[in-house]
Amino acid sequence: MAGSVEKEQQQVLGIIEEEKLQKQESEGNNNNNSKTRTQLESSGEGERDMVSAAGNSIHRSGSRPQLDVSKAEIQGNVEEKYPTILLPNQSDDLSHLALDIGGSLIKLVYFSRHEDQSTDDKRKRSVKERLGLSNGNRRSYPILGGRLHFVKFETRKINECLDFIHSKQLHCGGLESRYSDGVNGQNSIIKATGGGAYKYADLFKERLGVSLDKEDEMDCLVAGANFLLKAIRHEAFTHMEGRKEFVQIDPNDLFPYLLVNIGSGVSMIKVDGDGKFERVSGTNVGGGTYWGLGRLLTKCKSFDELLELSQKGDNRTMDMLVGDIYGGLDYSKIGLSASTIASSFGKTISEKKELEDYRPEDISLSLLRMISYNIGQIAYLNALRFRLKRIFFGGFFIRGHAYTMDTISFAVHFWSNGEAQAMFLRHEGFLGALGAFMSYEKHGLDDLMVHQLVERFPMGAPYTGGKIHGPPLGDLNEKISWMEKFLQKGTEITAPVPTTPLAGTTGLGGFEVPLSKGGTLRSDASALNVGVLHLVPTLDVFPLLADPKLYEPNTIDLSDHSELEYWFTILSEHLPDLVDKAVASEGGTDDAKRRGDAFARAFSAHLARLMAEPSAYGKLGLANLLEMREECLREFQFVDAYRSIKQRENEASLAVLPDLLVELDSMDEETRLLTLIEGVLAANIFDWGSRACVDLYHKGTIIEIYRMSRNKMRRPWRVDDFDVFKETMLGTRDKKMPRHKRALLFVDNSGADIVLGMLPLARELLRRGTEVVLVANSLPALNDVTAMELPDIVAEAAKHCDILRRAAEAGGLLVDAMINTSDSTKENSSSVPLMGVENGCGSPCIDLRQVSSELAAAAKDADLIILEGMGRALHTNLNARFKCDALKLAMVKNQRLAEKLIKGNIYDCICKYEPAS
Repeated sequence: MAGSVEKEQQQVLGIIEEEKLQKQESEGNNNNNSKTRTQLESSGEGERDMVSAAGNSIHRSGSRPQLDVSKAEIQGNVEEKYPTILLPNQSDDLSHLALDIGGSLIKLVYFSRHEDQSTDDKRKRSVKERLGLSNGNRRSYPILGGRLHFVKFETRKINECLDFIHSKQLHCGGLESRYSDGVNGQNSIIKATGGGAYKYADLFKERLGVSLDKEDEMDCLVAGANFLLKAIRHEAFTHMEGRKEFVQIDPNDLFPYLLVNIGSGVSMIKVDGDGKFERVSGTNVGGGTYWGLGRLLTKCKSFDELLELSQKGDNRTMDMLVGDIYGGLDYSKIGLSASTIASSFGKTISEKKELEDYRPEDISLSLLRMISYNIGQIAYLNALRFRLKRIFFGGFFIRGHAYTMDTISFAVHFWSNGEAQAMFLRHEGFLGALGAFMSYEKHGLDDLMVHQLVERFPMGAPYTGGKIHGPPLGDLNEKISWMEKFLQKGTEITAPVPTTPLAGTTGLGGFEVPLSKGGTLRSDASALNVGVLHLVPTLDVFPLLADPKLYEPNTIDLSDHSELEYWFTILSEHLPDLVDKAVASEGGTDDAKRRGDAFARAFSAHLARLMAEPSAYGKLGLANLLEMREECLREFQFVDAYRSIKQRENEASLAVLPDLLVELDSMDEETRLLTLIEGVLAANIFDWGSRACVDLYHKGTIIEIYRMSRNKMRRPWRVDDFDVFKETMLGTRDKKMPRHKRALLFVDNSGADIVLGMLPLARELLRRGTEVVLVANSLPALNDVTAMELPDIVAEAAKHCDILRRAAEAGGLLVDAMINTSDSTKENSSSVPLMGVENGCGSPCIDLRQVSSELAAAAKDADLIILEGMGRALHTNLNARFKCDALKLAMVKNQRLAEKLIKGNIYDCICKYEPAS
């Protein structure tokens, strides 16, 4: 790969140079022109490898994608051998595609490039240099910085699938055509697996002009499973009696495992590693058996219809139970309960009934249990035979059907005496397609780590509910139009994406008798939505976590239904105010109002879907809900709903900062430290995410509220470790404590929170000789301050404080000031630096398993962490342990949260200090 990428980079660099030459020629710089042209000619790149500057594209063959290199520029260090090249006009639809064409479903996995092209400003370059960060080797991974999409179509509607591929030009973006030289005129190739890869090869050639490169089904299946289990944090789950439990798989302890693929028949594959597997067993009694016998016995027209029937059935009319043999009693001597099936369909032997005398629902359920139990037993015996700890089930037979998963789980649990459990995969329907995608020589997925993948759920997710559906909507106007139609027609609308009623629960209370009353329960009621997988190469694990494997960010457990209902209500009640703020931030235009309405409907649909099926999008925590809200805002192009409010509050707070600093400087060290912590807690009252705090805004100005909050600061606080923290900072009469080398301050809200709370605390640490790194959001969320806003805030504050000015200049936060104050360069070079870094997220909370590479680099030399605010220190990370000293500061602005977490009341404060683990 290095050769082809290197060659393409040289071509693009050549075009950049050619554009420079043309510009120079137009300005009459002929000498420089000829010199540069000579350099180009001597570089070994002939005209055959170079296109004219007018075309500005690298030509392959007619059916292959072309790079739009217009306005291309080198990003980062020009001296690097292979510098990163920014292509600002490159289409997002340069994509790669793989297919799994089965008898019933076509599964597509395709990739679209969507790199965040953040500005490479002076501050960022300065911080990167100080932290030892470079552009890294992002160019080595062709797909990093994009998105993996998962789409499925019914095979009988294959023309819809072909139309979709053509509309997005996915067939023009195969990896091999993108990264290999090839021969001009050669047709594009798409990787495919499944029987349909042979059956429909001519149709793909006729309609799209592409050839299908057939990949072995089992190879693809295993490759897809390995990737998902190693890369997706909550991919695997158990399913017993209607309840899902997500299982965290350690990627370093994955192998060996048993993969049971249940299609028409059943294959049992022992997987020992990447590319290392063997089929060790199987059975001809599988999904085809269930569908074949079911069709003969019930006259059902489809597999789904047969599954639907099973949920309304009672197998006791068909199956002979242990209780039937022993007069309703258990056979306790050998551990068999009265409800255990002794013989599937056994009762039909002794009853003088014909087929038409039995209910199709009962037949379907008895048949489903017979086959599922059989598969579960054989799978467990093979796991026992090879001493395998884990058994994963997948295939068309399962397809997210709750009752099927329950019966298989029951069988494994029963035959193993509870020592083994069946596990299922959220993406199980896409294993083959994903494996085919990975069969491209240069796919780059092998280099990904779990922390570099973020799954997000676009607008259509709540409506499809796991059903077969067509392409996701990409155009914003289409999304808004569809939301409006959905509102007008309810759930009956079928275009442009087929919709179904929101998913319900399975209604399963036990194994023997389904509690479903029939009617509205879908066969895939427990189906899991599959989101878009964002590949973010700049994310890393926070290196100061005491044990990343045990780390759980969420403090609130939303598996408690009452807890879930409460927070859904809170988010719903806050929605109208959020929409108003979002629309106002865009000038209150008609377009903004239309987008605001669409956002409200889309987010409400997400809440309704998750209320009905909490695990539909994977493991659910409060942090996930809050992040989903922000992602939904961004989906409808509301970039910063609280922009004007933040600016107003920053200005008001900065106006009183000089007086506060004078007051602080008049205090002795001990009094000042207490006052600073009180100031952080008092200023944390400004939170537009809290309904109680929003109400306060109507009762006074920001400064009045801050002073009121400061005056009410009385120790002891509800959680009060200040004295321990003070001793760590100041020592005692007998013992002087060493200063911290570097402190990471995770800041929260704009306005008083950052200006009157955290900046004065940062100033005190700097005064003591501790380096300070301000850690702020990468993207806006509510009124939280962002890393992009920090330099302006610090610059204004530094006008009134030499400590902040010198430190900010030394740390690169005031790059322009540093350049323009050459007289003080020597003085600033020895100053303790104040830096600012992005945290890698755009949510009020933070999951420290996925932080920016900037933050991870800054953390390596840190020995003090200060987490501030409800989102970062309460909703998440309250129970997190670190390798260094940690201080968690927050004012609790929710009564229920105060009662539940600290047995206190609203506006109680937390000052939780934990020495290094």
